[in-house]
Amino acid sequence: MRIIVDADACPRAIKDILFRAAQKASIEMVMVANTHIRTPPSTLFSSVSVTSGYNDADDKIVEIVCEGDLVITADIPLASRVIEKGAVALDPRGQLYTEENVGSRLSVRDFMEELRDCGVNTGGPPPLGPRNRQDFANELQKILLRK
Repeated sequence: MRIIVDADACPRAIKDILFRAAQKASIEMVMVANTHIRTPPSTLFSSVSVTSGYNDADDKIVEIVCEGDLVITADIPLASRVIEKGAVALDPRGQLYTEENVGSRLSVRDFMEELRDCGVNTGGPPPLGPRNRQDFANELQKILLRK
């Protein structure tokens, strides 16, 4: 198992949780982003930079992910793609994507995008709070214990 992070939009607090957990569990972690992401000094951590084209980071993640890997992403289409490859996908707010829920999440996401395209202000997600960080850490721990 590796942890692969869609690092462009991953909140710093979540990255910090991931670095500590990966180090403690001795799990390789790869940060994928449009820019170089600094990682703590460790042979377990690496950063992969891709061009800044639309979906380039997502495409790279799908290319390198293997069955059983854990992908951290808030991107629902990316989560769907990695689940198809047999990987686990976890939202930075601690919600696990599954084969059962990713389809409905994609539908809601597409509907909200259509509303925004029509000029409707749908707002965005609330700021990441302490409860979100705790939910993420708890779900991450469950996943790592199953490895």
